[in-house]
Amino acid sequence: MRTSYDTIGVNYSDLRKPEARIEAVISNALGPAETVLNVGAGTGSYEPAGRSVTAVEPSAEMIRQRGPSAAPVIQGYAESLPFDDNSFDASTAILTVHHWTDKEQGLKEMRRVTRGPVIVLTYDPSFRAFWLLDYFPELAALDETQMPKITDYAEWLGPVAVSPVPIPHDCSDGFLSAYWRRPAAYLDPRIRAAMSSFWAVGDVSEALTRLEQDLASGAWEQRHVELLNLEACDCGYRLVVTESL
Repeated sequence: MRTSYDTIGVNYSDLRKPEARIEAVISNALGPAETVLNVGAGTGSYEPAGRSVTAVEPSAEMIRQRGPSAAPVIQGYAESLPFDDNSFDASTAILTVHHWTDKEQGLKEMRRVTRGPVIVLTYDPSFRAFWLLDYFPELAALDETQMPKITDYAEWLGPVAVSPVPIPHDCSDGFLSAYWRRPAAYLDPRIRAAMSSFWAVGDVSEALTRLEQDLASGAWEQRHVELLNLEACDCGYRLVVTESL
């Protein structure tokens, strides 16, 4: 099995360290669940301690980077989970659904094998209030293509509660919006390499030059001065949690 992360995930575990404040949000949503399925598990970020976790991940490269304390992992796909109905107390999919080939089928599979809450951390593709999109509008176009609409989750999973997940200014997990208050980070090719969106949109050298110039001139800071003292910011990330029927 090869996926895009067999290529782009080579230094993933170094750059995508789990953020404790996001972990706390996910842990709270898990409630008393003792057995948890983590789908699209990657290198093991956000797998809760003190619970029995089973991971499913398609990429051999990501599995290779899982540490010795990570949960047992099965190489497989969300769309065809190798478990009986109602096998787990809860299941999670953390910043992964947009990579699935059949998102509806994958989420319905999670619902099938889970007797309690299905928890998804995702991005709202209708969100536009992030300055990075001013420089890279192709990222917004990509989100429109690959991200499920927030309304899709209720269609595929049943009733859900949706809540924003503010991103701390010093977020340790280097996903796309993690550096909203550290704009110079986006100029670093090593940091961009851990963001699948930049791999997908291709050559962004012109936009990077414009961002670099705006940072050097002070134009970026002048336009976004209101961000400089914020501890956390809504960058469009949403926690979707199924509700009891």
